[in-house]
Amino acid sequence: MRTGKGGPRAGAVAAGSCAAATTIRLTGEIDIFTSHALRERLLRVLCYSTNLLVLDLSEVSFYDASGLAVLVGIQRRARAMGITLALAAPRPYVSKLLRITGLGRSLRVLA
Repeated sequence: MRTGKGGPRAGAVAAGSCAAATTIRLTGEIDIFTSHALRERLLRVLCYSTNLLVLDLSEVSFYDASGLAVLVGIQRRARAMGITLALAAPRPYVSKLLRITGLGRSLRVLA
């Protein structure tokens, strides 16, 4: 993982859980340099997730195609495990990316 200029560690993950949902807060840049580690961490989180896994994207400063591939893969794995994947608070850039790629129709997006 690389770090941004004085900002949070790129692709950092913070997890929390309550009875209703498991929430994962992503920060920094999600790109080809960070997506593999992100995928591995999210796969581990799925093992103890509640029936709803929420990815909080409010602090993601950049997202590229490799990050989108991680979302698709995690969504498929979650669905197979009976877990709903939802995205929370994506920045306008990420929302536009989801809309352009059509992933906004297949992924649950919370405002």
